[in-house]
Amino acid sequence: MDTRPAIRQRKAALATPTDLGADATRDIAAALTALLADVFALYLKTKNFHWHASGRHFRDYHLLLDEQGAQIFAMTDDIAERARKIGGTTLRSIGHIARQQRILDNDADFVTPDDMLAELRDDNKQLVSILRQLHELTSSYGDHATTSVLETWIDETERRLWFLFETTRRDL
Repeated sequence: MDTRPAIRQRKAALATPTDLGADATRDIAAALTALLADVFALYLKTKNFHWHASGRHFRDYHLLLDEQGAQIFAMTDDIAERARKIGGTTLRSIGHIARQQRILDNDADFVTPDDMLAELRDDNKQLVSILRQLHELTSSYGDHATTSVLETWIDETERRLWFLFETTRRDL
């Protein structure tokens, strides 16, 4: 029994009309899906460190990481919906996230507060780089809406990076 027509019908059921070309839809949706996996990985790591913060700056770090986690989580729906709005699809499972993410997990039983903040600082720096690369891609395809929202996410991520950098400075 040939299932090809059924597969085409299921894919067509999720197709969203767009004036972007097939290449743009494919490339941008794939990049947004990878970005979404990275954002989920960073969110969970930020919340992990929020839940497991300790030490004399506990309250400050706990609140900082809670605020940052909320900001990161707020990106997730917008990223997924951008992929759908341009005619693509996106993540479907935790396994899908694990296969796509570039930001590494931290499953250690204990991480010092300084190491937590330094790791999140570096992860946010990596995310800024990923966002800039995606910005170039969306710009090259003329996807102005995605390009515009990426600029907001770049700014927010740079702010998190700045706060984490300043919090980890020990030279003053």
